[in-house]
Amino acid sequence: MSNELRWFGKVLPKELTEVKLVIISDLHYGNPYFSYNHLKRTIDFIKNNENTYCFLNGDLCESVIKTSKGEIHKQVGSPDDQKKQVVEWLMPIKDYILGTTTGNHENRIYESAGTDITDYIAEKLNIPYRPEGMLYKLAFGDNNNYTEGKPFVFWLYITHGYGGARTKSSKSVKAERASNWVHADLIAMSHDHVVNVAPDIYLMPDNRGTIDNNGFLSGKVTAKRKMLVKTNAYLKWGGYAETGGFPPSDLSTPVINLLTPYSKQWGLYPDKPCQAIKVSV
Repeated sequence: MSNELRWFGKVLPKELTEVKLVIISDLHYGNPYFSYNHLKRTIDFIKNNENTYCFLNGDLCESVIKTSKGEIHKQVGSPDDQKKQVVEWLMPIKDYILGTTTGNHENRIYESAGTDITDYIAEKLNIPYRPEGMLYKLAFGDNNNYTEGKPFVFWLYITHGYGGARTKSSKSVKAERASNWVHADLIAMSHDHVVNVAPDIYLMPDNRGTIDNNGFLSGKVTAKRKMLVKTNAYLKWGGYAETGGFPPSDLSTPVINLLTPYSKQWGLYPDKPCQAIKVSV
C-alpha cells in the first residue's frame, strides 16, 4: 500500500490562462448523514465549468467494520457496495480527476483484511494513487517570465490528514506543519471537516547573482506565497459527531484558482506576482 514519495504530474494546453481545482474528500458514503445533494453539486460544477479539475482525498467510503467506530447497523451498504457506488458517481468526471490519496476510514479495511478499496477506485477511474499523500506538478499556459514555450508550473501537495482536534486552530495547524515538509505552492488537507484558508510566506533566494562594489557575490531574495487549505466534508450533523460534541461539518466546497498574469481574473487583485493561487470559500 505504501511507496516512496515521487511526484505525479500533468501538462495541460498552453492556451489555458487559469485552472480551477476542487478537492473531493470526506464523503463518508454509507453514513446515514451523507449529503448526496452537496456531492452532486460539486460533480456538476466540475462537469459544467471549463478547465476545472479535482483531486480525491480520502474517506470517500464510511467503511465501518465490527472492530471500528461508527454505526455499523445504520450503515448504508457494505464497504464493497460503497466503493462501487462512489466509482459510479465519479465516472462522469474521471478525465478531470488528477489523482487520489486514501483516508483513515478506507485504511480500516486495509488494516483488517489487507484489501485497499481506494486502489480499486483508482483503478476503475484510471487515476494515479498514492495513499499517504500526493505531490503533483501541474503545468499549463505559455510565456512564463515572458519566455515563449515556457509554461506556468504549480506544485500541489494533497494529503488526507490525521488525528483528532476540537478547535479550528488545532485543525488548521496540521496543514501548516505539512507545509514545512514539502515544497509546494498549495497544501490541501482534509479529515477535520472544517474549511480554512491561510496564506503563508517564505523567502526564496534567486540562483542568479552579481558582484557588488566590494567584489562580493550577492543576489536577491524573493517572497513566495504558499496557500494552506483545509477542505470540507459531505456529512450533515448528527450521530457520532453530535453525541461526541463535534461541531457541524462545513459542506461548502472551496474552489482553488490557479492564475497566470493572462487570466481574466488577474485584474481583480492588486498584487502582481509571476503567478498566484486564490481560493474562494
